[in-house]
Amino acid sequence: MTTHLSERAKQLIPKAKIFNFDSWESRYPESSIERGRIADAEGRYLNDKDLVALGETGGDPQSLETVRFLRDNATEIVAEARGKVLDEFPGISEAGGDLYPTERAEACWRDFWHFLRSITYGIAGSTVNYTNADGLENMNLLYRELKVPLPAMVCGLEALKASSLKRMVDRSETLAPYFDWLVEQLRQFK
Repeated sequence: MTTHLSERAKQLIPKAKIFNFDSWESRYPESSIERGRIADAEGRYLNDKDLVALGETGGDPQSLETVRFLRDNATEIVAEARGKVLDEFPGISEAGGDLYPTERAEACWRDFWHFLRSITYGIAGSTVNYTNADGLENMNLLYRELKVPLPAMVCGLEALKASSLKRMVDRSETLAPYFDWLVEQLRQFK
């Protein structure tokens, strides 16, 4: 998360794809998996057309509705996670803090948005173990290279979970494992 990226960081960024679409193979045909891959390559949440197509090819209606809800509330959910990190780590985005200058903090908040996006892909596929080991390892290397404050990132992921679950109390038991999975993966970063 430095202002000027090293060559190593530039090489790691495209390899730090954490979602594994192989996890969808037991649920969806290749055409649906390709829709997910395209959304991921474009760095976006699944849109309504994607969700309709997934519903027509075996997607669980409640899971797909949850994906839609989280997507539609992502801005507020990420804002709450950002607020939690700033509360828990006073000064982190100020001069001398781990998320200073502003570009570093903005990259962190963007990662929260992408973490939530990856979680929604897991929910869409009804697969809790949805991550790509190689992508996670490259993200770990990237975070080390950029000196990303891991405790703040884990705090942010936990806040994404809390913010999402308070909006979906009736589904919290079902949803929590998707968040917990990614939290545990990040806790293993060194």
